[in-house]
Amino acid sequence: MNIYVDFDDCLCETARAFCDLVKEMFGKNVPYEEMRYFNLQMAYDLTEEQYDELLVRGHEPEELLSYKETPGASDTINEWINRGINVSIITGRPLSTYEVSRSWLDTHGLRDIPLYCFDKYGRENFLKGSSYGLSVEDYYKMKFDYAVEDSPSAFKFFDHLPQLKVMVFDRPWNRSCELPGENYRRCSDWETIKKLVV
Repeated sequence: MNIYVDFDDCLCETARAFCDLVKEMFGKNVPYEEMRYFNLQMAYDLTEEQYDELLVRGHEPEELLSYKETPGASDTINEWINRGINVSIITGRPLSTYEVSRSWLDTHGLRDIPLYCFDKYGRENFLKGSSYGLSVEDYYKMKFDYAVEDSPSAFKFFDHLPQLKVMVFDRPWNRSCELPGENYRRCSDWETIKKLVV
């Protein structure tokens, strides 16, 4: 069995950390529960310049290492690994963040999991001039039985796997999204996700 797991807002609480950064950097108080857009520029009503500044700051190593784990993530994933399940972390973070992202995983007890940087979002949600380690062609050669993802922007990358069961991690920015099909299930936490993987 093979499971795809997204990094930000599935494994760690990135958006909550960004809410604090936006308040600190620009004086904008946007409560986490009021984030209606996955696109951070829209979610926080930022100018292009502010958006770029936020992305640079939010991807600095000390910031990335400070993001808190989503409760239950590492315990659930390690249970899967102990059952012989193959887990891959497919992140939209750019390749420049690979080492610090790998360090975050190691620190949280996820040493045995492959990490792939894949351009899931394009310029809409990442740093200018970024490069990625996993090509689209190589991604489409990968096969998964389950996926854990929070971003509606990434759902299009599941179309080639009609039997894939997608656990949509419930977040404010995806609550108004109509799920693409019956294989998609909204999940409020890792305990719910764990029960769905059989």
